Amino acid sequence: MTTTTRFLTGITTSGTPHLGNYVGSIRPAVRASLTPGVESFYFLADYHALIKIDNPERIQRSTLEIAASWLAAGLDPSHVTFYRQSDIPEIQELCWFLTCVTGKGLLNRAHAYKAATDKNAAAGTELDDGVTAGLFMYPVLMGADILMFNAHKVPVGRDQIQHIEMARDMAASFNHLYGEHFTPPQAVIDDAVATLPGLDGRKMSKSYDNTIPLFAPREQLRKLILSIKTDSRAPGEPKEPEGSALFQIYQAFASTEETEALRAHYAAGIAWGEAKELLFERIDQEIAPMRTAYEDYIAHPEKVEAILLAGAAKARQITSPFMQTLRHAVGLRRLSVASSNRQKTEKSKLPSFKQFREKDGLFYFKLVSSAGEELLLSSGFADPKSAGAAIRQLVEQADEAKTLFQTHGYHVRADELALQALKELQDTV
Repeated sequence: MTTTTRFLTGITTSGTPHLGNYVGSIRPAVRASLTPGVESFYFLADYHALIKIDNPERIQRSTLEIAASWLAAGLDPSHVTFYRQSDIPEIQELCWFLTCVTGKGLLNRAHAYKAATDKNAAAGTELDDGVTAGLFMYPVLMGADILMFNAHKVPVGRDQIQHIEMARDMAASFNHLYGEHFTPPQAVIDDAVATLPGLDGRKMSKSYDNTIPLFAPREQLRKLILSIKTDSRAPGEPKEPEGSALFQIYQAFASTEETEALRAHYAAGIAWGEAKELLFERIDQEIAPMRTAYEDYIAHPEKVEAILLAGAAKARQITSPFMQTLRHAVGLRRLSVASSNRQKTEKSKLPSFKQFREKDGLFYFKLVSSAGEELLLSSGFADPKSAGAAIRQLVEQADEAKTLFQTHGYHVRADELALQALKELQDTV
């Protein structure tokens, strides 16, 4: 059975997108969303924003600006699942499930929490001074974001690798207790993605107040670029591309040929003002067409809201049934269902499916008769959800089981007994 690879990316709604966000996250993610065989999930992490932002208007405005930025940059909601985190209630429910299987010791080692306690220790204050439970539990919520969709790949910066490893630990803990429900995610690090310097030469970051807003009006963009810090070398004096914030930013937008041309200009002693004008024109060449679309989205927030709600509905087609499976797994079941199942078990033992994972990393299932005889062995699946879907298909389409056996390459040890067992299971659905 052919399976797609799921990529998931979250964007915290804590500020206005800047050029660094565009080059490091938005542009590569939009391009990746067009890759065949990839199912992409992009969400606005507004729950995460509450951990560090206590200004409601800022969170609302940031949600609009970030959504508008991604859409203007070419993200196509018909090809991806684009949603707002707070519109998916199952994520919070899963967060609690994961909280109940995650050791406090694991969370004690989270980088953000350790940084906060180390800062307090250095200041001589109580270690948890100013540390909220939200900051402490941040990795669990991030784990829920990822595991809710059984994402295979999560593009992150190197500072976020630990959170992916924690999500893997949470998945393993839950699977150990309740059966194979989650696929351990993998971090994807792209060292080719550029990190832009800001106006002062340091990494472009809101925390340094050195950013260039992605969709600043043309004249504001020009004014900001002209303010980028440079050294004191005069016109006609050769300049070094290495370490030059101007050159690094230009390189992130220009072609190889354009970059080499600027390198030659540096060697020839281009004036800093002229170099800044070249940078401004090159950035505006790429951003201007998107700026028009962005401004339209900002002027019509109802368009963005409709897109996000449609994305949430699309996402919940996955999360709602999956959460029902997880609720049943942990024992949150209707009492009448449990009673009915117990009565059936007491009357007669039914055939059953057993799911397991092999050393090759794939997930398999087998059909076992009421006497414990193995009747069927499946081919491998990339994740337990795909294996579960194949089981449901066999039970629901028991009359076409022989065709399904052949189509998916299942190994049938007892053909007629397998068909009979599927019919028995179908009668109980």
